[in-house]
Amino acid sequence: MNIFLDGLIVPEAEAVVSVYDHGFLYGDGIYETMRSYDGVVFMLSRHIKRLQRSAHLIRLEAPEKERLTDAVYATIEANNLSDAYIRITLSRGKGPIGLDPGLCGKHTLVVIAEPFREYPALCYERGVHLIFAKTRRNLAEAVDPKIKSLNFLNNILAKMEAKERGAYEAVMLNAAGFLTEGTVCNIFFVRHGILYTPSVAAGILDGITRELVIGLARKNGIKVEEGKFYPEDLLGASEVFFTNTTAEVMPVARVEDREFEVGEITRVLRSLYRAEVRRYVSNNSR
Repeated sequence: MNIFLDGLIVPEAEAVVSVYDHGFLYGDGIYETMRSYDGVVFMLSRHIKRLQRSAHLIRLEAPEKERLTDAVYATIEANNLSDAYIRITLSRGKGPIGLDPGLCGKHTLVVIAEPFREYPALCYERGVHLIFAKTRRNLAEAVDPKIKSLNFLNNILAKMEAKERGAYEAVMLNAAGFLTEGTVCNIFFVRHGILYTPSVAAGILDGITRELVIGLARKNGIKVEEGKFYPEDLLGASEVFFTNTTAEVMPVARVEDREFEVGEITRVLRSLYRAEVRRYVSNNSR
């Protein structure tokens, strides 16, 4: 594969970042992941805006929108891709050992684009298995969840729990015991025809796919409530699904020992989401 590294497209073997890069040493940096369909990166402007917000929150100067857009498409084209997984990584850059951000000179910008690997069809037909992680979500007062940070150990520990228990994904709770999000996704559940999802106040990243699904639901007459919910609220639901950029709308068949059907609202929202992708790609083809 070919990689975008600080303004150049280079072969993967030459895409080398210094061992003194503070992204490597301390997780001092941010990232975004995206998906392209037929050569069009879905919601690219929104992802870039969120990357720039993350950069602002950690006092890191981010490249302008046009440069990031060009870097993303240059990487896709350099790999002759149409349907792709894309990741932008922006670190504090190279500097002497020490926590002071002022030790670093220039940031490091990396863009990776790989062929998109479809999720197994059975996942969408039957749903996946989730657990509640014992690992609690970082306190919002400690690490602002609006920062999509390279320091992902909190989520990795929860993902390890899921893997050890044979589950696909783990749902994390905050320090007060409320639902927050999965390790890489936002959580939704349906009770009595109403769609519920943890609010930003619960300590979640405001997912771009999450926001789109909420908008599609409301536009199509599905009532949505954002708030603070306990695990018992989810376990009492009739449907559960999660959202993220790559999986889109993923049904859940089981949470802990509670089983769920892939319900009508989940199916409708997945269909609406796919239609929105087609509309976006048609309107933004290059």
